[in-house]
Amino acid sequence: MSDRQHINSQKNPPEHDGITFEVIEPAGDKPTLTKGVYLIPNLITTLSLFAGFYSIILSANGEFYRAALAIFASAFLDGMDGRAARLLNAQSPFGEQYDSLADCVAFGLAPAMLVYSFALQPLGRFGVACAFVYVACAAFRLARFNVQIGTVDKKYFIGLASPLAALLLTCAVLVSLKYVQADHHADALTWFFASWVIACGLLMVSNIRYYSFKEFDKQKVPFVVLLLAVLLFGIVLYDVPVGLLAIGVAYVLSGLVTTFYKS
Repeated sequence: MSDRQHINSQKNPPEHDGITFEVIEPAGDKPTLTKGVYLIPNLITTLSLFAGFYSIILSANGEFYRAALAIFASAFLDGMDGRAARLLNAQSPFGEQYDSLADCVAFGLAPAMLVYSFALQPLGRFGVACAFVYVACAAFRLARFNVQIGTVDKKYFIGLASPLAALLLTCAVLVSLKYVQADHHADALTWFFASWVIACGLLMVSNIRYYSFKEFDKQKVPFVVLLLAVLLFGIVLYDVPVGLLAIGVAYVLSGLVTTFYKS
């Protein structure tokens, strides 16, 4: 496309029929516009969005265990869509924005709804406020991530990633369902989750640096790392909610140590 054609395309954008939803975005570094979206990664993102939406419905119906499993499914799919996009060379600005909006539902609204329905309802408006703080922090975290793409060190996340924060809440609910008798510890459980949901929200918007593990796909590691991974896998298999919660808490603490050590 010549410069004159490109200028004309900017002055006279493609016509729309007013009905069809179409995406038009730049193609790579060239000053050309392409229509359409990539199917596979955006379809996986849609499944992740549905899992988060379904979790909200299950939480509202009091099916907390299934709601937690839906969030786990969403987290798995969220990890797959990015890998699929990179593998198929199907990354796009639309996909990045769509993924963030889906994450806001799956890892912002869904976990907050789960915790509110499970433990925070007795607190009334204060319980609503605690859950909303988490939702707002998840939205802030995702917005900040979007504007920092390409400008921050990919080795680290700035603030706790929203899927990890969601899993911390979800695993806490699963552990409580399995080991805590809600009838005998209702007040303690309620206040624990009020504090826990706010803490997870604030960690997302903090400036704490968390290692992203993105470089593990491209470099060799000492053999002891493989042994540690197998050990962690065994711990998780023994008791999945407890194991994942313990690993999540250890990861949170590692970010605190790393940040304050380098400051």
